[in-house]
Amino acid sequence: MLFILCASSAAAQTNPLRAVSNAIRQMAERVEPAVVQIHSVGFSANEKSTLQLQSNRSTGSGVIVDKDGFLITNAHVVGTARSVEVTLPQRAAERDRFQSVLKPSGKPIAAEVIGIDRETDIAVLKITERNLPFVEFADSEQVRQGDFVFAAGSPLGLDSSLSMGIVSSVARQIRPDDPMIYIQTDAPVNPGNSGGPLLDAEGRIVGINTFILTQSGGSEGLGFAVPSNIVRNVYQQIRTSGRVRRGQVGVVAQTITPALAAALGLKQDWGVLVADVASSSAAESAGLESRDIILTLNGKTMENARQFGVNIYQSAGQTVTVELLRGERKIGKKMAVLERPRDPDRILSLLTRDSNVPRLGVLAVELDEKVTPLLPPLRRLSGVVVAGLASTAIELSETLLPGDVIYECNNTPVRNLAALKTALDAIPAASPIALFIERQGQLQFLLMEPH
Repeated sequence: MLFILCASSAAAQTNPLRAVSNAIRQMAERVEPAVVQIHSVGFSANEKSTLQLQSNRSTGSGVIVDKDGFLITNAHVVGTARSVEVTLPQRAAERDRFQSVLKPSGKPIAAEVIGIDRETDIAVLKITERNLPFVEFADSEQVRQGDFVFAAGSPLGLDSSLSMGIVSSVARQIRPDDPMIYIQTDAPVNPGNSGGPLLDAEGRIVGINTFILTQSGGSEGLGFAVPSNIVRNVYQQIRTSGRVRRGQVGVVAQTITPALAAALGLKQDWGVLVADVASSSAAESAGLESRDIILTLNGKTMENARQFGVNIYQSAGQTVTVELLRGERKIGKKMAVLERPRDPDRILSLLTRDSNVPRLGVLAVELDEKVTPLLPPLRRLSGVVVAGLASTAIELSETLLPGDVIYECNNTPVRNLAALKTALDAIPAASPIALFIERQGQLQFLLMEPH
């Protein structure tokens, strides 16, 4: 046995390709138990009407990042899911009981959606299993063009797949001045890989695979992953508070290019230009003006609009100092960074089996402590919120809209979904329904009559 091991080691030393192959195999064996397949059932916009919702199923990938059952995937994989199920690969001890290369399927288990951030397309899930294998984060700032990377996941539903490529770009922007950047890779990534990890040579997460650019529908060597440093920040915020806090100051910032500087006669051909300042915003209160050049933020030189945007995002609830160039003068300003409003689309993630109200043709949720922070200030503290119209909505003379809050039904108070359904059941099928609702801050009666 010793002779065989020594011979094998010697063979690896004399054959660099064998050494690389062995290293990749060991990395794959270590990572595979932490990469999962995800199935979700939820609602999405109807292709014929963005106001209507329809039931849909989706499949993607995810990765376990904590032994206590926290997982990361894409927001678009779980979307507005009513139920999410994760298929866990077999653990090494269980897998090694079988000699065949064909191993039994993993164990399906229900998962809870802890939080979703649509801007980064990241979602955090939680399962009840403990002492799970997990994958650590790498520092995506250390990733360089040409590095080997590996995409793990379930492309087209084929679980436990691994593909290899290199980093094509470390910071790809899809739109100019977009605050989001992506790691671009030529590692084959296909539908179903979404939410799975992009791994470095040590088997650490350098990104979460998110989308591809393709003309054929399949992989063409243009895959994009959310960098791990962004993923880790979103994960930590969601795990702590269930959401991501982002700051805003009411500025439209643009990256200065040599051509723009020449056309506008600017004093420098790089940096950040204030294109617009929103009325009644924090930036207006601080005295920022259109055509100001932002030189520094809290003493840090601002080189481009994305850098400025990211630093503002991360400063929610703080007061920052900006140095401006206005004409020939340098000006210092203090500016409050306000927290951006929470995403109202998160209401869809709160839908349950009881959310369907077929008599009104809507899907709705109860106005409670989870929903209230997602809406503008309301007149009342109890009621039912319309999340969307069902794709099978019946023909009625008037239509409820997403965001409407129902307070009464034919003079009967509506405190929750059960009360709404009971009130509707008491109304004959051909009779009109008068709802007392709040819409965009205004109270009104909505008369609904079957056609």
